[in-house]
Amino acid sequence: MKIVERLQHEKIVAVLRNTNVENIVPIVHSLREGGVKVVEITAETPHASSVIQKLVEHASDDILVGAGTVLDSETARLMIMAGAQFIVSPTVNEETIRMTKRYGIPSIPGALTPTEIITAYENGADVVKVFPANVSGPEYIKALKGPLPHIPLMVTGGIHEENINQYLSAGAEMVGVGGQLVKPDKLNTDEDFYRVTEVAKRFVSEYTL
Repeated sequence: MKIVERLQHEKIVAVLRNTNVENIVPIVHSLREGGVKVVEITAETPHASSVIQKLVEHASDDILVGAGTVLDSETARLMIMAGAQFIVSPTVNEETIRMTKRYGIPSIPGALTPTEIITAYENGADVVKVFPANVSGPEYIKALKGPLPHIPLMVTGGIHEENINQYLSAGAEMVGVGGQLVKPDKLNTDEDFYRVTEVAKRFVSEYTL
């Protein structure tokens, strides 16, 4: 299964900010136990490339690892060299898309308006991230899919247990979930990691494949 197909199948991308090489593997293990198998390590995380490398080397083979908040082509290349399997950006940066595609990696730039979404797709985006999704809501996604049914959309920003299925039902192929799913800086005990698994299970149970 190709990476984009796996993203569409798994539906949920866990967006992880401020993780580190010490906690990344247990965090992802906890998410996997709850059914979430796709993670995005954001580039502003200290030593993000090292975190990605550690995860790629030690995570289960069924984990898909991407890099997020990638603002430029140089950062995209750094993350790809560390092992990132897809690149997510908050904006449409054509050089970043080109760099990502040069290495055969799926590119997921962020956009909001129909013009931005079309621009991203025509410049090589495999999926377009509608961000921030919470300023427009599920009805906006449904409206976008009317004239743009051929463009796969990911939604990020304000996704939680109560609205995940609304976005997926509206036409989003996948969602990015951050602090509502896991807060890396709040994980101190085994019970904390257990709760990550339980929250992941609840998110997964909210949508119908």
